[in-house]
Amino acid sequence: MKNFRISFVLLCSSILFVMCKQPENNQGPTTFEEKVFVVNTVDNDEKLQEYLTYHKQVWPEVEAGFKKAGYKRITLYHFKDLIVMTISVPVGADLDEMGKVAEAHNPKCASWNKLMNTYQKGVNGTEEGEKWVEALPFYEFNN
Repeated sequence: MKNFRISFVLLCSSILFVMCKQPENNQGPTTFEEKVFVVNTVDNDEKLQEYLTYHKQVWPEVEAGFKKAGYKRITLYHFKDLIVMTISVPVGADLDEMGKVAEAHNPKCASWNKLMNTYQKGVNGTEEGEKWVEALPFYEFNN
């Protein structure tokens, strides 16, 4: 029993060391910020349902690309044809660069983006060809 306790303590110590170890660049833990983006789906209920169905089982290669690019969390919401996306990314991240890294991870990532693009259109006020736009905060309540 004593050997088991010693092994258990060593195992726990090793796990704790790995969990608490600072990154090699000694910059400390990464801090994340949340960003919000909006897009509309094309005016077609059948297309909206297809879009929602695809997102019930996002291709594993796509999610692996998100992970490789450094996204912490991506959440999608919808109300009728309005899609709202929140992303959690490292503070100050270059979102264009992150998108390129995610898409370059696997050819299926680019295929996914091309396919999803057929379901989307810009919200009112976007430029020609512009789709996803960042929604900027203008009020916050904290308790």
